[in-house]
Amino acid sequence: MNVASEFGPLLRRWRRSAHLSQQRLAEQAEVSTRHVSFLETGRASPSREMVLVLANALDLPLRERNALLGAAGFAPIYRESALDGERMTHVRRALAFLLERQEPYGAIVVDRFWNVRDMNRGARRVMGCFLDDPSDPEVLGNAMHALFHPRGLRPHVLDWEEAAGATIDRLHRETLGPGGEQTRALIDELLAYPGVPAHFAQPRPTELPDPFLPVHLKKGDRELRLFTLVSTLGTPIDVTAQELRIESYFPADDASDAFLRRLAERD
Repeated sequence: MNVASEFGPLLRRWRRSAHLSQQRLAEQAEVSTRHVSFLETGRASPSREMVLVLANALDLPLRERNALLGAAGFAPIYRESALDGERMTHVRRALAFLLERQEPYGAIVVDRFWNVRDMNRGARRVMGCFLDDPSDPEVLGNAMHALFHPRGLRPHVLDWEEAAGATIDRLHRETLGPGGEQTRALIDELLAYPGVPAHFAQPRPTELPDPFLPVHLKKGDRELRLFTLVSTLGTPIDVTAQELRIESYFPADDASDAFLRRLAERD
């Protein structure tokens, strides 16, 4: 496949994922609709600058901007550094600072596919309270698997179907953008667990995401109500840094706040 035939379909796919017409994309990129049409059909080849203009108009993540450049025959310009490498030293320090300041509440750092890259002591304490084996890598290696796995938090989430349904809806929305195939693979893994409702396989387009996700945990006489907030790093210029997310857990009532503080005192 030549460069032109690679770039056009990729541009069209990501334009449609963004729910933009050719005219609307042309307006945002300040080019003619005809030029966008020619680029998508391969009748015209983009310059490197035009690729970047279109990527910016589509608000593509850095990884996808590199992919669009490659499809047009240009080298990637956004670096992808190993999180444990020297280039990411200051990012790791910032993440460690945020995790520490979240105490006595829990927080974890995940990548674009919700693989857990780090967690604070508060998160480890909660996992130790509600998991039979808090060191099980099959459960704790990925935040989504931790919620869906039969040996994970699932048996102890009282409103599991509601919480898991909101979570799977978020993953379905993430499949609509660039890189959606790998997120779809994650959804398929979650759906394969026994007892997961069949209707989770279909997105609920009419469902609007809540501002936060509540979770009610109970195991024996231990009870905890939490809500989560997800944040990202601002204006990153590195692919790895852009794809990191911090999921923070906050008590949803005074009793849960007191529970978490007692756990911290015993630690």
